[in-house]
Amino acid sequence: MMQAVKIAPSVKLPRLALLLVAVAGLGLAGCDDNGGDPKIQIGANPVLPALQQYFIPPIRIAKVVAWGKETPTVPPGLQVHALATGFEHPRSLYVLPNGDVLVVESNGPKAPISRPKDIITGWVQWFAGAKAKDANRITLLRGAKGDDTPELRTVFLDHLNSPFGVALIGHDLYVANTDAIVRYPYQDGQTSITAGTKLTDLPGGPIDHHWTKSLLASPDGSKLYVGVGSNSNITENGIGAEYERAAIWEVDRASGARRIFASGIRNPTGLQWEPETGKLWAIANERDEIGPDLVPDYLTSVRDGGFYGWPYSYYGQHLDPRVQPQRPDLVATAIAPDYALSSHVAPLGVAMYAGTDLPANYRGGAFVSEHGSWDRSPLNGYKVVFVPFSGGKPSGPAQDVVTGFLDANNHARGRPVGLAVDRTGGLLIADDVGDTVWRVSSNNPRSASNN
Repeated sequence: MMQAVKIAPSVKLPRLALLLVAVAGLGLAGCDDNGGDPKIQIGANPVLPALQQYFIPPIRIAKVVAWGKETPTVPPGLQVHALATGFEHPRSLYVLPNGDVLVVESNGPKAPISRPKDIITGWVQWFAGAKAKDANRITLLRGAKGDDTPELRTVFLDHLNSPFGVALIGHDLYVANTDAIVRYPYQDGQTSITAGTKLTDLPGGPIDHHWTKSLLASPDGSKLYVGVGSNSNITENGIGAEYERAAIWEVDRASGARRIFASGIRNPTGLQWEPETGKLWAIANERDEIGPDLVPDYLTSVRDGGFYGWPYSYYGQHLDPRVQPQRPDLVATAIAPDYALSSHVAPLGVAMYAGTDLPANYRGGAFVSEHGSWDRSPLNGYKVVFVPFSGGKPSGPAQDVVTGFLDANNHARGRPVGLAVDRTGGLLIADDVGDTVWRVSSNNPRSASNN
């Protein structure tokens, strides 16, 4: 039986791509992209169905359309507006102590093509808005108050190499390019920087499958934690290409020396400290191509020395038969994540909320941006959710907070990526398809601050 790869009817592909998709659509009998209820895969005990295997998985692309006069949708008690527009693929955000907002505009380096699957993947990313121009810069926004637009917008850092993570410690500003962490001298209020020095190399090309490198400073400022994604979906580029990848690194800020803090995390795209316990938490994108409801992406605390399964097992000790030879010694130690976010939602930003602008029910929990699926039906993600915390761990179901990135026809007006909390407590969202930074705030600030 032939299993066809499904392409949304509104998307037109060039003949070569259509031919490759048709040839690649030789899956195993009974495989399809029809997922179950995403809600049963949210929380500490997600439902995990039997896996399916594909030669090439089904493809569901959300065609990109413009926002026009529309904006995202938020619940009662909140409001949302465009803080700034006209960026080139804004991916992450960082708020400086003086309130300046750094907008990282970047995209991944060009990947080599070695198989028909690589061409198809490239087309998928292009139609989903993931192959936009790479600005390779950081833009500074200053002076935004409430719903006002910034009074200053300027290029802060330029000519970078697919940057993503940013961290300021004292007067040292660190930027995680795809292949290195670079340190720049920074003075309060500075509006541009030119010269920096490399602290340490990071795994980069020539493949660089997961190129984003998330970055977080330790509370005492002595260490940097770096999320380094895998170099494949499931080791199809060889296990040697995964050296020191699929891991969270700990880097000594003084010397640049590094060690693997935790491993087996396929793509740790965001890192945060949980304020009540001081533990490190991460969001992660899990593996694809074993079904529309496998494997749930997740939010989890991260143990020093912990192993989280990739590539040999998923969600604890569920074996992935595609990986040979197996490592039962590692699988026996695999840690199940704390909290499932549902399959293929692609979390790319996380922010623990300690501000006072938003209503009290949002305080102490985690906002997570879900960039959205490309390989299941119906589409999953394409929103910002809130996970409540109590006692330093998730305490309830994820709540939809910022939606409307998909229109009624399942076209993508935008896709949320990086998150940050500004100096006044508003939630900032980088939208890399809408090329916008959105700001979510209370529509009744006085009552919010008194809650």
